[in-house]
Amino acid sequence: MNLINKYFNKDNLHHAYLIEGNREEILPEIFEFSESLGVKKSSPDFVYITIDNFKIDEALSLRTMGTEKSFSGSKKIFVLCVNTFSLDAQNVLLKMFEEPIEHTHFFVITPDTDALLKTLISRFYFISARQGLAENKDAEKFINMPLRNRLNFIKELLTEIEEDKEVASTDSSRSKALNFLNTLESTLHNKSVSKCLFGTVCFEHLFKVREFLRMPGSSTKTLLESVALVVPDFKN
Repeated sequence: MNLINKYFNKDNLHHAYLIEGNREEILPEIFEFSESLGVKKSSPDFVYITIDNFKIDEALSLRTMGTEKSFSGSKKIFVLCVNTFSLDAQNVLLKMFEEPIEHTHFFVITPDTDALLKTLISRFYFISARQGLAENKDAEKFINMPLRNRLNFIKELLTEIEEDKEVASTDSSRSKALNFLNTLESTLHNKSVSKCLFGTVCFEHLFKVREFLRMPGSSTKTLLESVALVVPDFKN
């Protein structure tokens, strides 16, 4: 992905980055960049937060931590991995990022920024890195699968997360589903435009599924299975 050479400049570092994409790919680069700034993951000046739904309590806590001075007297780094943000939390962050805090830098990673307030996004240096080669291949395979295989694909995708405790702690099934849905939509769009295969019904359903995935308590498995039913069979 090469975020360091493309977007991060040690001599001209933005106070807040919003990165849309797969955290598994993005995090190693941010960790590496933070170390190059002299702030290691083990440092008290490095704050790493991973959470599914970022609510107002978390936002208020972050605002308090953000105003605290660094222990080393140098830079302070915050890395947040969040799937969804409540509206109240966004309003707190909106005020918080309105005035940059000297020597304090935020890196916020989320799989989908469509639900964020446009005014909040404008406070960040925004980077979209959500489409990777591996995900595109998975989407292509999914489109060409018969229904039974699609359902098995979804089952394996979610089982993978449940079995890997380390991944589960940093990347929930909802985040995985949103990443996959984003890539699937992009792949479908390219196919439909080039071949004029179908109308807007499928895209409308994907939009609704994305909205439900952002809601706490929604069933990721059921929502993805509905996608398997709606996506046209491109093989025929």
